[in-house]
Amino acid sequence: MMKAWIQSVLVWLFVVVSLIIIFPLAILVWIVSVPFDKRRVVFHFFTSIWGSLYTWLAPFWSVNLMNREKIQKGKVYIMVSNHQSMLDILVLCRLFAHFKWVSKDENFKVPVIGWVMIMNRYIRLKRGKRSGILHMMRDGKKTLEQGSSLMIFPEGTRSETTEMRNFKEGAFRLAKETNTPLLPIVLDGTGNALPKHGFVIRGRHNMTVKVLDEIPVNVVNRLGATELKEETYRIMSAELNRLRNPKL
Repeated sequence: MMKAWIQSVLVWLFVVVSLIIIFPLAILVWIVSVPFDKRRVVFHFFTSIWGSLYTWLAPFWSVNLMNREKIQKGKVYIMVSNHQSMLDILVLCRLFAHFKWVSKDENFKVPVIGWVMIMNRYIRLKRGKRSGILHMMRDGKKTLEQGSSLMIFPEGTRSETTEMRNFKEGAFRLAKETNTPLLPIVLDGTGNALPKHGFVIRGRHNMTVKVLDEIPVNVVNRLGATELKEETYRIMSAELNRLRNPKL
């Protein structure tokens, strides 16, 4: 237990120090790229490298990327992923795909991290307020029209366990209203490495990111928002079970 605490202190110290060191470079990249890069493609790519740095350097984490080629370059999606841990953001950076995160408003108030999110024009969601959902839908539609995909955790928050929570309908209503295909992504292993309500790094863990087949526009349009939500949940839940039980 003492080893885990020491390891965790060193990891979080590295995170804090690296944020302080890399942020000035991020400002420089942002200043140089903004005049010709209205969608912040370059800056999001830089942010993805930054986020990936932590899983690249951590000797006790390995990330298995599966089916990354299913993300078609230049195609706009609403990407939906299950949510187990704070580490989900870091492992999804390893996809190196262009998208805008949809994130709770509180994250934008975190020093450095929130500033980078604002610079990237990620989308705020004020949870628990109808006006917050309407603003997210408005900003999401504008982002999709401009040619950027969205990344959404439809559970709304991290799971208390490694099992998926029920999905909320926002992502699926947005897909229908904008005629945008859905791209399900399944994560596993992050919840065991760093569970919700904890900051202690729990030893060596293998983490998996698997991109599934897209749910095309014709299916999105054929199903109601609730049906689409339930079908996506079924697909992702079944794949999560297969990842954990490959002999099934």
